[in-house]
Amino acid sequence: MPKHAAMPAEETGESAGILAARRVLRMEMEGLRALLDGLDERFEAAVALIAGIRGRVIVTGMGKSGHVARKIAATLASTGTPAQFVHPGEASHGDLGMIAAGDAVIALSNSGETAELADIVAYSRRFRIPLVAMTRRAASALAEAADVALLLPDSAEACPMGLAPTTSTTMMLALGDAIAVALLERKGFSVTDFHVLHPGGQLGRKLLRVSDIMHRGEAMPLVAGGTGMAEAILVMSAKSFGCVGVVDEAGRLVGIITDGDLRRHMSSELLAARVEAVMSTSPRTIRPRALVGEALSLMNAGTPRILCLFVVEDSGRPIGILNVHDCLRAGAA
Repeated sequence: MPKHAAMPAEETGESAGILAARRVLRMEMEGLRALLDGLDERFEAAVALIAGIRGRVIVTGMGKSGHVARKIAATLASTGTPAQFVHPGEASHGDLGMIAAGDAVIALSNSGETAELADIVAYSRRFRIPLVAMTRRAASALAEAADVALLLPDSAEACPMGLAPTTSTTMMLALGDAIAVALLERKGFSVTDFHVLHPGGQLGRKLLRVSDIMHRGEAMPLVAGGTGMAEAILVMSAKSFGCVGVVDEAGRLVGIITDGDLRRHMSSELLAARVEAVMSTSPRTIRPRALVGEALSLMNAGTPRILCLFVVEDSGRPIGILNVHDCLRAGAA
């Protein structure tokens, strides 16, 4: 039986659909293994070439390769490498103007002989725009024209007829991801950089920092050391956080009074007392660049759980306040 032939369904007890799925996934995995084993200095040369440009990466391809090229361009752009997809057919009718000096081109073609790519390839050669090819055939027109040719292994397509782009497009997609991540690491692209480019959706919410959502300035419930409890309670009530922070003469946070502290110290002498007699002297705080999820975890840690955190600088001075509802609205839970 041929290596990739399907076992009769009655011999395995599995449906024909499951057998087909296993065969496709196995063949594509084998293609990826071959791609991994074949990586060489040309990959590093392609990454270095792209990292050295001043402009954008133009990614292009026709048909299924074009769909993969769109995804590669999107992945590059979202990981710190400005990129844009240009359709090769549209390029021949004016969109070559989207490709400028300082750009580089990544062209995808399994055969390396895609006719629609000819104008982009010729344009890149005429204006000395770096060209990276992603193709299966080293002797193809595209590979021979390119500055760097990334060659796909000659792995069989998963289609039973060996015609529909399946294994080849999976390898192209994976190779594009590898380029994007290699560039990301080369540039030292950080979580902060990632958040700037991904402000929306669940991912953006997970990357929100405390400084993005904290309450600042006059919104903070703060009193100076030595303040009477009557005034401190007025500030606590007016600012509606259920707590008040106490600062020393240098503006450093030295204590906090919460609703719970008021209940524990409830007596006829409470209003006549000073804040030092009631406050907790070890308030939990957080730094402004911490992720919102970290703030929520800190609020839930220990006993009792707390509803608010003061945000402090390294100096110990409070610059904001955050409550649990802010974190929940930001989607940190």
